[in-house]
Amino acid sequence: MSANNDTIGKTITVTVLLCVVCSVIVSAAAVLLKPKQIANKDLDRKSNILAAAGINQPGKSVDELFAQITTKYVDLETGKFTTDVPAKYDAKKAAKDPQLGKALSKDVDIASIKYQANIMPVYLVESEGQIEKVILPVHGYGLWSTLYGFLALEGDLNTVVGLGFYSHAETPGLGGEVDNPNWKAIWPGKEVYPAGSMEPALGLIKGAVDPASANAKHQIDGLSGATLTSVGVTNLVHFWMGANGYAPFLANLKAGEA
Repeated sequence: MSANNDTIGKTITVTVLLCVVCSVIVSAAAVLLKPKQIANKDLDRKSNILAAAGINQPGKSVDELFAQITTKYVDLETGKFTTDVPAKYDAKKAAKDPQLGKALSKDVDIASIKYQANIMPVYLVESEGQIEKVILPVHGYGLWSTLYGFLALEGDLNTVVGLGFYSHAETPGLGGEVDNPNWKAIWPGKEVYPAGSMEPALGLIKGAVDPASANAKHQIDGLSGATLTSVGVTNLVHFWMGANGYAPFLANLKAGEA
């Protein structure tokens, strides 16, 4: 007479063993793939910085193109470069660290980011000692999500080279149009600041920009059907290019005092 395998004890034993085996496989895969995930994340960061800066040369790898970019760190309070940066510094994590970041008051936090790192990375393209482009990390809340991206400026530290977002969860076809190449093509050539001012004027308007308008160089077409995302993009530009963002650094850099 054969033994009865259909018992509660044997079922539990098989289930536990299966869970243990699966856990070991998943854990091993996570550990083994982590270096690859970190490398891919770094490659994606470099690709987005290059895209914002309009740097693209067929036949060259991302790493080859990124070799012309210098990464530095800026103390936002002093507006000057700093080398006093912890190893493996992550500005996103630093923002919520009381030692490395700060909580923003509501009257200051127009980008709705709640926390801000004291030190931010910036990316420079230089030639013969002259700055050709500056690429600045920016982020702010839209309608459904925080948009993370890069804003690149020409060497005059005012004219826009490009803007691109690499992470957001805005509505496809509406706020998600921040990724539309046609809309992104509007940004190059626009100016962040009016003459003689470090108060950012660049922002989205409702509808299309009138090229004959005196303010056209500071205006971007609004995103159709995405008013709150449009407002969010304007707010993040004003925050990061304003007094609580990179404006002190850009002023110092322009004066040769960064």
